Amino acid sequence: MADVSMLIDGALVDGERDIDVVNPALAEPFATAPVPSDAQLDQAVAAAKAAYPAWAATSVAEREAALHACGDILEANADMLARILTQEQGKPLVNALREVNGSAATFRRASGKALADRTSEDADGRRIVQRRRPLGVVVTIVAWNFPLSMMVGKIAAALVAGNTVVAKPAPTTPLTTLRAAMLIAEALPKGVLNVVGDDGTVGPKLTSHPDVRRISFTGSTATGRKVMANAADTLKRLTLELGGNDAALVLDDCNPKEVAGGLFTGAFGNSGQICVAIKRAYVPDALYDDVCDELATLCEGAIVGDGLEQGTQFGPLQNKAQFDRVRGLIDDAAQHGTIMGDSGTLPEHGYFIRPQIVRDISDGTRLVDEEQFGPVLPVIRYEDPEDALARANASPYGLGGSVWSTNPERARSFAERMESGSVWINRHPDLAHHIPFAGANQSGFGVEYADEGLEEFTQIQVITARV
Repeated sequence: MADVSMLIDGALVDGERDIDVVNPALAEPFATAPVPSDAQLDQAVAAAKAAYPAWAATSVAEREAALHACGDILEANADMLARILTQEQGKPLVNALREVNGSAATFRRASGKALADRTSEDADGRRIVQRRRPLGVVVTIVAWNFPLSMMVGKIAAALVAGNTVVAKPAPTTPLTTLRAAMLIAEALPKGVLNVVGDDGTVGPKLTSHPDVRRISFTGSTATGRKVMANAADTLKRLTLELGGNDAALVLDDCNPKEVAGGLFTGAFGNSGQICVAIKRAYVPDALYDDVCDELATLCEGAIVGDGLEQGTQFGPLQNKAQFDRVRGLIDDAAQHGTIMGDSGTLPEHGYFIRPQIVRDISDGTRLVDEEQFGPVLPVIRYEDPEDALARANASPYGLGGSVWSTNPERARSFAERMESGSVWINRHPDLAHHIPFAGANQSGFGVEYADEGLEEFTQIQVITARV
């Protein structure tokens, strides 16, 4: 029997089989998680479909109250959930606790105010009312870097809009989400929320299921393409929040020490495993050496270790496949640039990589052109800021970007020409639930968060009446 259960039609059930869940700080299994059979997947979707009419008919206030109760339950169990999260994901315990409490707050702040009917015309005998109606069964799928907070953000929006949900966490980080679902099951009518495990085979079955009306997916661009193809036959609605290769453009009026601190924070949070982390920094000749030296000093002072140990700032990479990929990128980068900051001992076991930078590297190398999703930052020298902007934009991605300058007008002029869904000035990133978040180009489409994100979980209906 697995260490956690799945939630299907209000019941806590075992899977057809179990998989090991690895603690990345130890590189060894510490728990097991269930994987559903095809029949159980069909049951989860059928339960959500059966629960949909009654849930959609409830008032927005009733849905908000149920989600508020879910938030209270998460908060009451925050310490236990945070420890599980650190063990399966690797992040320091203080950050895991912040993620759990943030997820509780997301449930409690869920609001359906954007769903109110809107009269767009009421004159000359014609009245036009725009309504937002729920869609039906929604599938939510997230990556392994922020497994609980990303999932709760999707679930809360889907449920407050009146949909029902089948949720699937990533195969390597299923425990926190499944355990949270076990706790909050009592706060929701049966079938409204269903949560299943995965061994890497479940996602395609859910995203191609004929009774699913919408998919909200966060993950890699490569997987996003497959999700989009699976949705095509039944024209499912989609939100795809995919990969990014976020560029930071540093202008020549910056203070090297101050800007290096901002770049370090923006690049290495969660050990670089953030979709909108700074993935490449463009720094002018006049500041280049000083910024690189400051960044290297910050890297050398980083405390890397098991997230359960007090004082740890940076945990391991979450899984061996990602660890091997980032090590390969670093080995390749060593052939094209100079690695700085990679000093100090690491734990004997686990998927640990110290924060480090690579200077004297150029566009056209793997580390610059690809999304590393790990704690290594290429710093690219430039002479002309217009050329640097063009190079920053020469990417198939467009999730986020930033401009760093002490001149607000100059910074804004560059920010407005960055080809990304979000652009920050003198900070990277800067996200909040009241701020819409959307990718450009191959970083996906659709909106998450804010009223615009809530509306993604609805179908607009326009009623025109002659009165």
